Amino acid sequence: MAELTKITRTFNKLDAQKDRKWFVVDATGQPLGRLSAKIASVLKGKHKPQYQPNLDMGDNVIVLNAQKVKITGKKLFEKIAFRHSLYPGGARYVRYDALMRTKPEKAIDLAVKGMLPKSALGRRLRDKLFVYKGTEHPHKAQMPQAFPTHILVKF
Repeated sequence: MAELTKITRTFNKLDAQKDRKWFVVDATGQPLGRLSAKIASVLKGKHKPQYQPNLDMGDNVIVLNAQKVKITGKKLFEKIAFRHSLYPGGARYVRYDALMRTKPEKAIDLAVKGMLPKSALGRRLRDKLFVYKGTEHPHKAQMPQAFPTHILVKF
């Protein structure tokens, strides 16, 4: 009977959490939603075989040329970014055409934020996203690799 009551345990590779890579992606001409979905997938670690949804298995992502991301259809003039100061009457609304002129990196950040889990894990994953308006970034010491080609397809 002792053989039948053998306890099996779930495989939990905590070493994979430490094995983080840095990826850099050029947002020039990429549709905002498709690009954000692929970035969120890499931040969560879904491209790794040892992926576990309850653990932080993902890699760091650097996004360059945020001002050149493509927003298709009428979304540029009809989509609205919302924020609140947490004071009464503190709601602020900004159309995406104004957002892309002033803070284009915020548009990518908001899109990726909406695709990550709404929990402490999602907030931790969001800290691994670095979005820059131009082509320069201060993460050269981390030796970022090109974004995985099996994940990112040029449109």
